[in-house]
Amino acid sequence: MAKQDRAAKKEAAKQRRQASSGRFKQLFEAFKMQRREDRLLVPLMLAVLLGAAVVAFLLGLVWGLQWFFLPVGVALGALGAVIVFGRRVQRNVYSKASGQPGAAGWALENMRGKWELTQGVTGNSQLDAVHRLVGKPGIVLVGEGEPHRVKSLMAQEKKRISRLVGETPIYEIMVGDGQEQVPLRKLQSNIMKLPRNINAGQIDSLEKQLEALGNRANPMPKGPAPQGAKMRNMQRASRRK
Repeated sequence: MAKQDRAAKKEAAKQRRQASSGRFKQLFEAFKMQRREDRLLVPLMLAVLLGAAVVAFLLGLVWGLQWFFLPVGVALGALGAVIVFGRRVQRNVYSKASGQPGAAGWALENMRGKWELTQGVTGNSQLDAVHRLVGKPGIVLVGEGEPHRVKSLMAQEKKRISRLVGETPIYEIMVGDGQEQVPLRKLQSNIMKLPRNINAGQIDSLEKQLEALGNRANPMPKGPAPQGAKMRNMQRASRRK
């Protein structure tokens, strides 16, 4: 029995090392890709790292503890550099995805907290689409595509579900870079700022009611679609719990 426990612990430790190694390789590959496209990445990361170290060292001089403060400054600088890297990668990803069919649905897949996502609840053959998000604010309809067509789709969808959900708030967000639109990179933060109107139990009940209505969309792309993608390869209707 003891031998089995030791073997199990050894195997678990091996799996953790492999997972850690895999994450490091992915991070390094992401760094190399971003570096090729972003000339300011390395200078900015070094500036944050060195800046934090210098500030910590100078503060330490005040109390004669500069060699104690320096490692702390280096650690904080390294953390800051990683944050800079992550934000610039995120901005680059959103910049490439912006304007592509399915980009808004893709961006909604990683919402923090309890959300129920149904992509492409309604749409058309031009790949304009409306996605439905159910969470503590209530119901959020997120539209992407040509504004004048999407507004019509959103109005029809809001009318369709309002008969079922009663007084539950329904919010409408149009994704884009125009007036009264929300840029793709700010979509998640914009939604997270909405007021909380219902609880977790009501979210599940509401989602079950809405599922009964079904979807009315044409096939939609799985995330940002490559140029020239064919309609038959573009079906998406997913939920994230």
